[in-house]
Amino acid sequence: MKWIVILVISVCVAFGAGYYIGNRAISSGILSPLGMVTPKPLLKYTIENLSRRQYVPTQIILDGATATTSAYTVYAFHYISDGLKVTGVAHIPNDASPVNKKPVIVEYRGFIDPANYFSGDGTAHSAEVYAQNGFITLAPDFLGFGGSDKPSGDVFEERFQTYTTAVNLLVSVGSLSMVDASRVGVWGHSNGGHIALTVSEIVAKPYPLVLWAPVSKPFPYSILYYTDDADDHGKLLRKELAAFEKLYDVELFSLTNYLDRVQGPIQLHQGTADNAVPLAWSDALASQLKGKGKDVTYYTYSGADHDMTGSWNTVVARDVAFYTKYLK
Repeated sequence: MKWIVILVISVCVAFGAGYYIGNRAISSGILSPLGMVTPKPLLKYTIENLSRRQYVPTQIILDGATATTSAYTVYAFHYISDGLKVTGVAHIPNDASPVNKKPVIVEYRGFIDPANYFSGDGTAHSAEVYAQNGFITLAPDFLGFGGSDKPSGDVFEERFQTYTTAVNLLVSVGSLSMVDASRVGVWGHSNGGHIALTVSEIVAKPYPLVLWAPVSKPFPYSILYYTDDADDHGKLLRKELAAFEKLYDVELFSLTNYLDRVQGPIQLHQGTADNAVPLAWSDALASQLKGKGKDVTYYTYSGADHDMTGSWNTVVARDVAFYTKYLK
């Protein structure tokens, strides 16, 4: 009789362990509930998984000067991000050298229609001011823009690739001999602000961070909000999203769940007449960051639009003072 009891207990324990391991396999994307393999290739882009990844610095190649002023020279550059070529624009003070290294600001632009885009679009104007004040700036075009290689054909992977493209540039700034890699700042405008926030969460290092009207809502609302501007009013995107949500937990891809990982001081700018990013979004972001004990300085500009028109000079002057405080 005793051996029967032992046998029953052993079977129950084995069944329980198998059930637990099976559920873990299902939740991690290894198995489906029917025991079939369910590929989940985009799991590598969750913020947690991106933060665990090892990023190997690559060489940033200056491809030649495109313009020169008395204070700085503009260069086209490229680098390799996950096997793909990414182009961009650098503004480098003329006195920068291996013996006179300069701090660097990595700039991430917002959305621009590819049909109208030119290399450096969305960052060149601010970069000119930063370079005049002794900062090197590096602005990637991102995949599919400028002379960069094409991104993934998957609409969501294409978006997530902006994060890896941005991080790979950020960790590689020291490959330029005139850059002081111990003095690095980050800047982002609009969707570039979304990228900058996400990058700050991924790397979790105290980079001084400037945000102009950042897209700061949770994924996927952060993109669904703008679907009215699409020719199909977002029909295709919603269809793709429905398929995405069958496989993935969107919370794992949402920057709002990881704001505690942002380490550096933050300067946030928002125009009250912005018709692309509502004032309430930046109000909420500032409140959330301050609630987590982050060092946030928040400015609003009465009547300023999404590009800070009407207050642009004030915004940039505050940026220069901010970066000077933390990087010089």
